[in-house]
Amino acid sequence: MTQTSHIVGIDLGTTNSEVAAYVDGEVRVLGRGSGCILPSCVGFAPDGALLVGEAARNQHALYPERTVRSIKRKMGSDEKVSVAGKTFTPQEISAIILRELTDRASRELGGPVKQAIITVPAYFSDVQREATREAGALAGLEVLRILNEPTAASLSYGAGSGERETVMIYDLGGGTFDVSIVSLEGTVTEVLASHGNNKLGGDDFDTLLVEHLCAEFEEENGIDLREGHDSAFARVLRAAEEAKRRLSDEPYAAIREEALVMDGNVPLHLEMEISRLDYEEMIRPLVEETLESVAKAMSDAGVRAGELDTVLLAGGSTRTPLVMRTLEERVGRAPRQDVDPDLCVALGAGIMASRQGGHDIDRILVDITPYSYGMSYLGDRGGVEYPHCYHAIIKRNTPLPVTRTDSYQTSGPYQEAVKIRVYQGDDPDALRNVPVGQFKIEGLTPIYEPNVVLCKMALDLDGILHVTAIEKETGLSKAITIDNAFKARTDEEIAGNRRRIEGLFGNADGDDEAVDGAEQDTGGEPDAQGGDPVWDGKAATAEALVERCRALLEGMHDEDREEAIDLIEEVKDACEARDVAALDEAAVALRELLFFIEGK
Repeated sequence: MTQTSHIVGIDLGTTNSEVAAYVDGEVRVLGRGSGCILPSCVGFAPDGALLVGEAARNQHALYPERTVRSIKRKMGSDEKVSVAGKTFTPQEISAIILRELTDRASRELGGPVKQAIITVPAYFSDVQREATREAGALAGLEVLRILNEPTAASLSYGAGSGERETVMIYDLGGGTFDVSIVSLEGTVTEVLASHGNNKLGGDDFDTLLVEHLCAEFEEENGIDLREGHDSAFARVLRAAEEAKRRLSDEPYAAIREEALVMDGNVPLHLEMEISRLDYEEMIRPLVEETLESVAKAMSDAGVRAGELDTVLLAGGSTRTPLVMRTLEERVGRAPRQDVDPDLCVALGAGIMASRQGGHDIDRILVDITPYSYGMSYLGDRGGVEYPHCYHAIIKRNTPLPVTRTDSYQTSGPYQEAVKIRVYQGDDPDALRNVPVGQFKIEGLTPIYEPNVVLCKMALDLDGILHVTAIEKETGLSKAITIDNAFKARTDEEIAGNRRRIEGLFGNADGDDEAVDGAEQDTGGEPDAQGGDPVWDGKAATAEALVERCRALLEGMHDEDREEAIDLIEEVKDACEARDVAALDEAAVALRELLFFIEGK
């Protein structure tokens, strides 16, 4: 009896490659955790041993002349590469990567892998496609189909499984970019137009960051790492790649490479910090260049932005916040990212391979967060400072698990404590979202300049939200764990929250201008009878808040009770002094405290 050969789907990428197959009733990328992603690197160790994947990538920093990377950019050309004194065509290097992937698949599937579907950018030429097919043959594979990466991405998202849809697939990988406008209906995929650039991708983002690091190092030390320092330059490239990844999730990335080069007998270190804002300014021209291709593809397809049903993201470089933000601004539709952009092309190829093998697979089921999470902060609203501004740190439909970090500043000089109030929702007014928790970080460094506090949110597969506030300069931190962050609110609860919010402002209709007026009003002239209707209204509202608070004192936690008592005293003192500003401040703090307590 002969053993059945398996059919797999392969994403042969510039930076990383993956293999997917049908296993136990579902399609998944083979491997465990981060091990399912194979760096598209090939090298030879000093003893001559072949290195593929992570081992080759790690070696590149020490022996760049013995390692080759980003070979996909050379596919279809006559250019050859020299590695450790050996010469290879791009197809041969690609074949080594494909062989490593199929060996991995054979071990995990428990049988030989002889057939595959391999993906390529939609903008690949016929020569590049044939080179890819040749690489498969060199790896001992029968290439059943060369599948466009946008089509594979649409399969993994499950687009087109129902009524006819017009979809944009924006695919920004490590070395190539393409955008396709496709019409999907059932199992039929029609590519209406494609455009792109086979020489634009995350590698170019790395290059800009490396140039910046090298220029800074040269200015400080008088040594150009780009000339005659291959090993040091490779280390800087590796550090830039890691910093780029961190900046997708964090507002700052520290870079430190010790003893990068020697100046005589003195070791010189590279130590810098890059902010996301500075990095985004570096890459903005390249991101804008991709949008030119988007406009061209839409024009060729005869499709306007309003006619798009969905925008799908593929390729790891789409994790860059600037990419997602700029694309949404230009197209007017939030891109979907509910399938891991690093894996969606491989998963789509795996679906196609499964169908070739006789399995009926519609789409990939993934875990995403159905809600957005963020924290409130003091910001500008309509030209006025407002203490309940909000934006999401973790956005809904993000694949799980997920960790994101954003930065905030203290609002006044010498501030030693901040209260972190966490909300669930998407409204820019925090009080119109659902409160899910709060905590205080104390002992901040008392400095005159604004102090930077990082807010880190991590959401796991079980719907448990971990929130940590960290003083950037010292590392001082405080954290809270919020269980059941996924718990859906009933219609009644939502309506109740809305009424409570509206009631806080004395505004049954929820009119934004009335809310703003309640926050901004600082007093008024007495009326003809000698009374002051503005003050009387504020005092009555504050007294009502005090009565509600007193009724809840016994059931409060100790910290909440202490804060409530202090606020009640502040309201009392403000009323006795007829201090409008102090009354406003105390009332705002008191109703926010009540909002959290009553929402628990």
